[in-house]
Amino acid sequence: MTSPPAGPPAGGQHQRPSPKSGRREAGTTGRRELGRHARFAELSPEVGLLDEQAARRALGEDPASFELLAAMTVATDERLREAAIRLSSALILERARAGLVSMRGVSRLRPARGALDGDLDIDASLEGVSAARTEARPVGHDDLTTVQWARSRTAFAVVVDRSGSMSGGRLTAAATVAAACALRAPAEHAVLSFAGTVEVIRPLVSDIEPATVAERLLRLRGHGVTRLAAALQAAGEQLAQARARRRVVILLSDCRSTDEDDTEQTARRLPELIILAPSDDHDQAAHLAGVTGARWAALAYPLEAGAVLDRLLAARDVDQARSGAR
Repeated sequence: MTSPPAGPPAGGQHQRPSPKSGRREAGTTGRRELGRHARFAELSPEVGLLDEQAARRALGEDPASFELLAAMTVATDERLREAAIRLSSALILERARAGLVSMRGVSRLRPARGALDGDLDIDASLEGVSAARTEARPVGHDDLTTVQWARSRTAFAVVVDRSGSMSGGRLTAAATVAAACALRAPAEHAVLSFAGTVEVIRPLVSDIEPATVAERLLRLRGHGVTRLAAALQAAGEQLAQARARRRVVILLSDCRSTDEDDTEQTARRLPELIILAPSDDHDQAAHLAGVTGARWAALAYPLEAGAVLDRLLAARDVDQARSGAR
């Protein structure tokens, strides 16, 4: 079971402290509403408790069960909410790490002079070997050329919509993507959230741990308007500082901008844009992608976000290969 530690009261006898679940907080979900899910009693047998083993078992049997765990991250029951955030964060990082092997990106053979690893390129090394013989000295590492598989560096800016239409599983999907980016591009990745204003949760270069970023995202509450252009502009400004050759903005939003702004023009100015939208509300995202040339996908389950992101990142390379073949 997962719950915060309880200390004994002044009277000496150990008692379970009363969770802060009596007063309904704005934007939270009460236990009665959570109980409408068929497996809620299994995961939370009593107030303030979350059975981690039961949650993992349910997730293994049905990926849709993560929607329930995501709903618990906004529970009125404070102890249940905190436990759900911790477990969700752990599961997100586990899933992101497990998905690393599927992240191919852009890999190519890269020649390296003087490297101690890789495969020897005999043809490219002939000049160095000949020079060593001419100078009557032993052949050194600097005379040899090897080839290595190298992945081009990528910088990410993850932009998370925290407006009134985004909450629960949608924010969990955002945390999943942020964790995946943190583990795949640890040097250069920014995480921003937005509604009426834009907040930088993690700047492009930072030592903030992925688990901390995931928890901060899971603690967001959806509310307010959707000022999409300002968020995309802020993401572009973050990526402008990047040293990486490939710079990608990953937008998690239904793209329902509430302002008459220059969202389309701002999106077109970005070096590369990927949109991940809710499966039940993606019409505006599809439209924005269509008019700006962005790639997009609809997400059915929060934990599939990392795999969908992999596919969209790899799609650019497929498109480029096809264009080159024409």
